[in-house]
Parts: sequence; C-alpha cells; structure tokens
Amino acid sequence: MSYAAKDITILEGLEPVRKRPGMYIGSTGITGLHHLVWEVVDNAVDEAMAGFCTAIKVTLLPDNSCRVEDNGRGIPVDPHPQYKNKSAAEVVLTVLHAGGKFGGNGYKVSGGLHGVGVSVVNALSSKLTLEIYRDGKHHLLEFRDGGKPTGPLKIIGNSPKKATGTIVTFSPDPTVFEEIEFRAQTILERIQTYAFLNRGLEITFEDQRDKNPNKQVFKYDGGIIDYVKHLNSSKESLFKNVGYFSQSEETQEVEVAFQWNTGFYEGIHSFANGIETALGGMHEEGFKKSLTNLVNKYSRAKNFLKEKDDNLTGEDIREGLTAIISVRLQDPQFEGQTKGKLGNVSIRSLVEKATNEKLFDWLEEHPSEARQIVQKAIQAARARTAARQARELIRRKSALEGAGLPGKLRDCSSRDNRHTELFIVEGDSAGGSAVQARNPENQAILPIRGKILNVERARADKMLKNTEIQALIAAIGGGLGEEFDISKLRYNKIILLCDADVDGSHIRTLLLTFFFRQMKEMVEAGNVYIAQPPLYSTIVGKEKIYLKDDLEKDRFVSKSTSKKLEFQRLKGLGEMDFEELGDTTMDASKRTLLQVSVEQAAVADEVFSILMGDDVEQRRHFIQTNAQDVRFLDI
Repeated sequence: MSYAAKDITILEGLEPVRKRPGMYIGSTGITGLHHLVWEVVDNAVDEAMAGFCTAIKVTLLPDNSCRVEDNGRGIPVDPHPQYKNKSAAEVVLTVLHAGGKFGGNGYKVSGGLHGVGVSVVNALSSKLTLEIYRDGKHHLLEFRDGGKPTGPLKIIGNSPKKATGTIVTFSPDPTVFEEIEFRAQTILERIQTYAFLNRGLEITFEDQRDKNPNKQVFKYDGGIIDYVKHLNSSKESLFKNVGYFSQSEETQEVEVAFQWNTGFYEGIHSFANGIETALGGMHEEGFKKSLTNLVNKYSRAKNFLKEKDDNLTGEDIREGLTAIISVRLQDPQFEGQTKGKLGNVSIRSLVEKATNEKLFDWLEEHPSEARQIVQKAIQAARARTAARQARELIRRKSALEGAGLPGKLRDCSSRDNRHTELFIVEGDSAGGSAVQARNPENQAILPIRGKILNVERARADKMLKNTEIQALIAAIGGGLGEEFDISKLRYNKIILLCDADVDGSHIRTLLLTFFFRQMKEMVEAGNVYIAQPPLYSTIVGKEKIYLKDDLEKDRFVSKSTSKKLEFQRLKGLGEMDFEELGDTTMDASKRTLLQVSVEQAAVADEVFSILMGDDVEQRRHFIQTNAQDVRFLDI
C-alpha cells in the first residue's frame, strides 16, 4: 500500500464540513439538525447585542426549510480585499472561519465565536438563499448542493424605506441528516431564552407547516428579571420581588437577577454573550463565593447567627434560589467545543465585586426578604445535618450487611462498567421476566415497587429514609447530590423500563426527577435511557411484529398491503413472557432506547418544576402541548 505525497488529500472550501459534519455540529441527528438554526439565529442575536438589531423572525416553511430574518446592518456586500472577485457576503457563506468576530471592529461582543456558523449551515444544506438589505439595495445570493453558488451576488431591487437586514433561508440536506423535520418546541424554547437575555429584543416564531400556523412573539422589557419570574412561575416564591443588580467596567459587564422559592433545589443558570454555560465557570464561581460570604456576614451582623453557630454553607444559602447570571465580554475563553464553561479570570473579579457591593445594598434595603433568605438557609443547614446523619446510618447499615447492595438487585457478573447496564423495572412480576430475559454477564435488574417519593417536594433527609431511593443510590453507586461522583457509577447505561401507560409514565417522571435533582451529572453525561416496550403486536405471515405506540401502528397500517391485520394490545410488562420482553425491549440488537439529554439546564429545571410541582393547571397545559412529540427525548 503506497503512502506518498499523492496520497495526501486536501479538502478545500466547505468539503471538510461535508466529510465530517459531526466535528462542526456535534451530530447528524436531531440535535445537529437544530444546531443549524442556532448558528443562523446567533448571528442575528450578535447584531442585537451590538445595538443594531431590534427584531428577529424565525419561520418554519411548509417545505420544512427554515428562514431567519433580522433588521440588523446586513452582511457587507462590497468586494473582500483577500478575495477580490468575491463579495464579502459570498466569503462569509463559503469560507470557514470567516466573519466579523476575529479581532476586527465589527462586534464588541458576540456569541458565535468559532466563525464557522453560517458557512457550515450552507455546507449542510441542499439549498440556501441569502438576501441582504444594505446601502438602499436588495441583494440576492443563492447556493445549491452543499454550498455551491449559482452565480455572484446580484441586486434585484431597492430596500423598502431604506431598510437594512439579512434573510437566510435554508433547506437541510436529507443526504446528511438522519431526519430533516424540525421540532417547533425545541426552537421555541431556545429563542425564548434569547429574548430573555436581550432586553427589548423582539423575536417572532412562526410554524407554517400546519394548517393553522403557530405564531408566537417573545419580547421582554424586564430582561432577565422576567426570566427569573418565568422560571419561578410554577414554584411558590419566598417573597414577591425579584432582586437585580448590574455592573460594567471597560469591555465587560455583568447582570444578575435572583429570587428564592420554597423548594429545595437551586437553579443558577449562567450565560456568557448569550450562550448558556451549563458547566458554569468563573462568573458562576465569583457569584457563589461572594453570595456565601455576604449572607454569612449579614447574618452575623443582624444576629441571626450567634457567635457559637457554624457558618452557613453555600449549599444551605442557595437552597431554593433561582438566579440568572449574564455576562458580556469582548474575548470570552470557553473551555471545550461546546462552550460549556467560561474560563476568563477577569470576569470572576467583576462578578465578585458587583455581588459584594450591590447585593449587600439590596439586603439592607429589603430587610424582610433578607430575613426570609437567612431563615430558609438556617432550616436548610438543620436538614443538611439530618441528611448527613441519614447517609451515615445507610453507610453503617450497608457495612454491617456486607457488600452494601440492595437485596432485590440481580447484579451482572461483569465488573467492566463501560459495557454494563442497569434496568430499573416497574414491579416485581416484570422484574422476574426481566431477570429471565437479560444477559446475566452485562445486564443487571433492579425492580422497584410502586411510585418512589416525589423528590421535588421533599428535603434530602426525608428522601434518604425512602427504601426505594436507598436501593437506587446503592445500586447505581455514584453517591448523591453535591457528593455525587460519576466516576463511581457501577453501570454505563441506566435504563428505565416502565409500562407504556399513565402509571408507567408517572413512575418514569418520578425517577427522572430524582436523577436530575440528585444525580444531574449522570443525566448530562447521557448515561440515562428510557426503554420502549411495545404497545401492540401483530402477525404477518409467520412473523410476529411489535409496534411501539399508536403512531407507529398507524404508520404500519398505512404501509401494509394486507387488509386483514389484527392487533393485540399488550397489557404491560408483567403480562409479557421473558422471551417477548427480551426480543422487544432488552436485546441490544433489536431494542429501541431513548437517550435522555439536557441541552438547556434552565428549560429542564422548569420542566421538572412544572411536572412535579403543585400547579395543576400548568402541568395539564405542558402535557397537552408536548404529548404528541415523542420522536426524541430532550428534557
């Protein structure tokens, strides 16, 4: 086999994107598909952050293409100095790492910093049309088949009333993506977040694919104050007012909005230049450190904490806190391709300084709210002590009993947790079938009885007394809450195996709530899955076919040539024999699993608060809105 200069392949233009799309958008699945939308919308939002755009419109067209319009300055149309035979607009659409965000004067701050955004969208589209309103003219540039221009930029008319802006319309390439149907709810959630983070920016969404087009307009004059109100709307607030402060210096600024609720979980969500930093970073560290020091200092000054009392921990103080930390800075240093963590040390100093000064003033000006915050933290400290005692009791009990694994766990023989799976099965009878159907080398079974405790409404000390939760903690092996250590997971896949009925859905939601609130890192890492037991079976010839739900059954009927199809509705896991359960749900070569992911932590926080909180009307509305869309699970 030769290996010489002639064997070295050079990928030019947009070819690298076509060759390895996952490197640029993460995947060619449904998440990667929506990433195309974010790249185009990010550019419009950057225009808004720069002060040149007040309105953005995102439209899903009947042919499932997507159009993003903004009233910003419009992409430059003059010839580019490095590519004299190409307009700047064509360069931006066809050259990777071309844009106004790499040290030029185009943007003070921006979110889309890799500079591959709209060119990658062009590369992965079967068709893309770019319209620019600039210099009093309406310009048009069209591309086909993965970014090939059909001709140069041309003027097709005048701008109406000297309007400026950019319109990008693109059709995802079906030869690249596993599916090309956009999910409206996913786009709605993301653009609503953009609107919250950019006070006064109007973002319109319209889905024209349905007979009755869905149109929604988001505009929040309160900005992140409205965001906190929105996140806490399904919870009982500790006090009415949402606190807010901001501070800026030179090329960076911070704004923080906060409010405590009566719940037991913190919801701190941080953003840098409009991008959610799900893994936190320097801005979040600065806020947490300053908040802990400040509340302890205030508590002692006001005699809420006596001299002999221990300081409150950060965990105590943040119990029930919902906060948005939004920073903007000129040269953000993100850790990792996903931009999940902010690394700029200078922003930590600014956030600490702002919190020390502005939050102290807020506490002094709101003594009633300050007292409620401190009293809640003191109660949390007492519960933390009780929870620690409960944990120690569980550990002592486990040590006395030997290995410490729950008695009803049927473990697998393999100790290589890269390939092991834990099925959490609803009910003892289904657990028995699952034990017979499993591969004992790498599949473990943990049956749970009834509905576990709703941890959304329970403090840790009460939760730890629940026997089913004790069994889950022991079997999974990573610990709990702040002490959770993902490296100690005993299984690579945690699979929820519940009936496809209302009770099964409720048990599944209770389990997901527990994992999200107490083992969040495990959910974020993609270790949690949902099994898909079938709802129907039918016989075609000599073959037995299983169908997951009514939608799959309807699709099967529409494609079938047989007119005498008879369907058996499967009653539940307990009614299936072990061979059926193995064939349909447990055999890795035949089963379908849904991976649970958390793309936006703030949205997930809101979803669990609605599903497991006290507001019945909000819960009913959420279920009615989302019940039909189960092609993928993205909490």
